[in-house]
Amino acid sequence: MINSSEIETQKNSPESDYQTSSRNRGKHKIFIGMSPGVGKTYRMLEEGHQLKAEGIDVVIGLLETHGREETAEKAMGLELIPKKTVFHQEITLWEMDTDAILSRQPQLVLVDELAHTNVPGSIREKRYQDVEIILNHGIDVYSTVNIQHLESLNDLVAKITGVVVRERIPDRLLDEATQVVVIDVTPETLQERLREGKIYAPEKIEQALQNFFQRRHLVALRELALREVADNIEAAAETTEKALFCNVHERVLVCISTYQNSPQLLRRGLRLANAMKARLYGLYVENPERFLTKEESLLLETCQNLINAFGGEFLRVKSYNVSEAIAQVAQQYHITQVVLGHTRKSRWELFWKGSPVQQLLKYIKGVDIHIIDAEKTLNSSS
Repeated sequence: MINSSEIETQKNSPESDYQTSSRNRGKHKIFIGMSPGVGKTYRMLEEGHQLKAEGIDVVIGLLETHGREETAEKAMGLELIPKKTVFHQEITLWEMDTDAILSRQPQLVLVDELAHTNVPGSIREKRYQDVEIILNHGIDVYSTVNIQHLESLNDLVAKITGVVVRERIPDRLLDEATQVVVIDVTPETLQERLREGKIYAPEKIEQALQNFFQRRHLVALRELALREVADNIEAAAETTEKALFCNVHERVLVCISTYQNSPQLLRRGLRLANAMKARLYGLYVENPERFLTKEESLLLETCQNLINAFGGEFLRVKSYNVSEAIAQVAQQYHITQVVLGHTRKSRWELFWKGSPVQQLLKYIKGVDIHIIDAEKTLNSSS
């Protein structure tokens, strides 16, 4: 038994509508992990057995055990569609037989190693393309893939591990999937499994530990996998009712003005965003009837360049009601933290107009507000 924790995002109905009546596109469930050996294939086979016990017609379309006994044993009892023989450069190779699967018409097919590149001369270049054909015929698919095979992460993975991954899948596959499940284990557990010979053959263990399976590599890849499913959860949540939206990531909104302390305020916001590993936004609310001086325009340009350099996003909206505009932007961008600069007002002004924070609280709920003293910010930067 492989012990692992799972994080799952599900975009459609949680029920498995396995019906004998005709359907449109099949459902696609992807098991993703930070590296080989975390237990993706094992978990996929385990769920296949559970569904077979419930009366679902389940077959294995393609299985790669890599000599792992636990995985091979777990596949026993499930029907295996024979592979198709392919001859290439006088060498006999085998690939998934997509036509045989379509002819068999199961309710669910299990497909290992989604990012695999088919033998040259095959009808389709990549295995994920075969999977899409199966899905288009109304057959459900469970598949497995590692995080380093995502196209958008290719350069980052190469920078982390020094390994350029040649086999990749487009990110849209995760976006289009019905469910995405992260099979998660700690780097220490994975290294122990490697030393026990449960991932690679004995002669490859030490080399793997010194290269791809270094702890720092696994920590970074694990974070990528967890972050990817978090993004997936938020993307799925955004398609539901706004009232049900739940932030997975922190988002920091720094509200700037034409005051001289705005660049320093942005830097404070950046420190907060870095501490929370949050996305950073800068917002300027412009009065439609007020024209900016040259100095004010240059200051806002400086702020925009600064936030772009931080990797954040600069927002500029027009409104007569600053507090209401901030609240609307906070709702639109799912902001969790708002940073404001506090300027000292006379008691007379506070009596008639109220403080900016009090005004903002009328419009905004469920967001933390950080008040930064404008004078202290300027003094600390001088």
